[in-house]
Amino acid sequence: MEILDCVSAVARPLHDFGDEFMSDDATAAIGLRAGFAPGRGFYCRGRFGVLGEAPAPVVQAIQGFLGPELVIAGWEAGRSVMPPEEAAACYARAVRTWGRAHIPAEADVEYFNRLAQRLIDAADADALPLFAGWRAQPVPGDDPVGAAMQRIHVLREHRGACHLVAVRLSGLSAREAMVVNLGVEQAAHYGWREPSPVAAALVSRWQRAERLTDELQAPLYAALTGRQRAEFARCVVALTGSPSS
Repeated sequence: MEILDCVSAVARPLHDFGDEFMSDDATAAIGLRAGFAPGRGFYCRGRFGVLGEAPAPVVQAIQGFLGPELVIAGWEAGRSVMPPEEAAACYARAVRTWGRAHIPAEADVEYFNRLAQRLIDAADADALPLFAGWRAQPVPGDDPVGAAMQRIHVLREHRGACHLVAVRLSGLSAREAMVVNLGVEQAAHYGWREPSPVAAALVSRWQRAERLTDELQAPLYAALTGRQRAEFARCVVALTGSPSS
């Protein structure tokens, strides 16, 4: 399998499987049991806790795609619950717990873990601090299914960070990219206050950003052989339950 074909084949399944975890009530319940109030505190403090005790506007600038009020409110709401490093570790446990409940039993997680770790190790994390923070999170050796889910999350963070870079290089703001990609209603759901429709001309910029994102991810997948890329794509489909193309 060619590099960009592999990038394209796995991007949506990895993104959507991670989205399912983040939006699941079971994930929110873990945050509630840890002491977080209902809302976005566990999500923001947990997902972005790998950045350390950064000011909320810095967290907002690093993550990019969520509206500033959502991120700032969630980050501040979680501040009194636990330090960011503990929140990130709690979120990582939630990632692994969700994976154990949702990755099919027949999936070859051991092989996926070997290939996924090779990709993660090959990544250049310059200008991708959220990915770098998640790559540095410990992965337990005695929980292969949970570890597979954590690696899915790390790879998802890599693409998300690359996409933010690509969006800005393409002349879009993160807010504009969210509206083009998801529409006004969903952009509002993700924290953008009263988002307006964007000009049709910006659609081509978003398409360029998608192509640039693939190109920014390409060096990772060069770490695998063509056969391994095809096998990795099959592993991703099996782990995430995505329909094969």
